[in-house]
Amino acid sequence: QVQLVESGGGLVQVGGSLRLACTASGRTFSSYVMGWFRQAPGKERDIVAAIWGSGGSTYYANSVKGRFTISRDNAKNTVYLQMNSLKPEDTAVYYCAASERGGQVVKPGSYDYWGQGTQVTVSS
Repeated sequence: QVQLVESGGGLVQVGGSLRLACTASGRTFSSYVMGWFRQAPGKERDIVAAIWGSGGSTYYANSVKGRFTISRDNAKNTVYLQMNSLKPEDTAVYYCAASERGGQVVKPGSYDYWGQGTQVTVSS
């Protein structure tokens, strides 16, 4: 019933920036834990960042700490991922996900709804 629509992916050079956005349908967005995951070819889908409903608590993978920022605007039903100082190893398909009840936010199985994914490519 909940649909997630992503935007903002693309091709950038090393050191560049992108901002991803994910807009959700429904009226209970503010109660969801929202996460960003990424998956490179031949690798598992891994957590990038997560943000709790009020926006007051966040989680970041060690590989992106200090470079990426997750935020949300509940009035717009939207979660963002600001990506700065991009590296070639950031190249992946990025997925937005929503969890109704939270739980172990680093695990894909904790999320109930997923976006279609958007490609981010960082060229060296």
